Amino acid sequence: MQKQVIQTGDGSNSIFIPEMNVAYHSIHGAVQESNHVFIEAGLKPLLHQHQTIKIFEMGFGTGLNALLSLQTAVLHQQKIDYTTVELFPLTPEEVVELNYTDENFVQLHRCDWEKDMVLNDRFSIHKTNQSLINYSTDKKFNLVYFDAFDPNTQPELWTKEIFEKLFLMMEPNGILVTYSSKGIVRRAMLEAGFSVEKIPGPPHKREMIRARR
Repeated sequence: MQKQVIQTGDGSNSIFIPEMNVAYHSIHGAVQESNHVFIEAGLKPLLHQHQTIKIFEMGFGTGLNALLSLQTAVLHQQKIDYTTVELFPLTPEEVVELNYTDENFVQLHRCDWEKDMVLNDRFSIHKTNQSLINYSTDKKFNLVYFDAFDPNTQPELWTKEIFEKLFLMMEPNGILVTYSSKGIVRRAMLEAGFSVEKIPGPPHKREMIRARR
């Protein structure tokens, strides 16, 4: 699968896949979008409510969401246990080409797959190279970053069955955040048992979804 590094509207880089005509982040700003959807709407409301916040991310992708979570963990002195699945990891060359200057960015990509890795006293990560469809775990999560490609591109990941699976993976009162606010997504989440709210989206996107178990 061919990937191209592109610069987004806020100056940060992302990945574009020509054959699928999709980008990993908003073309209006990769960091801007990730901060708004996953950090501000998802992680920050949970800060210091748990000794360790357990995060599950659907789609490690460029590693940007993990990097921003790590930075938040250090800044706010919050322990985070981060688990993520990714079926098509970036190559070392693609990671370098993304040109994120934080040394933790490269370290996140260098972490071994299928192992618990500790980056510092506030942040640990476990990356697994498989699809969410085939993934199973006994761990329960406080927060889910649902960052799959959009429902038109990956419809198999936006179903009632997938959200039922995530619902069972979450702790009571856990939060799931995603950039999508489509009606089919909201209905699938409701059918899976979530309570769902639409909240303001990142710049150039009117709404996003925050759901609670």
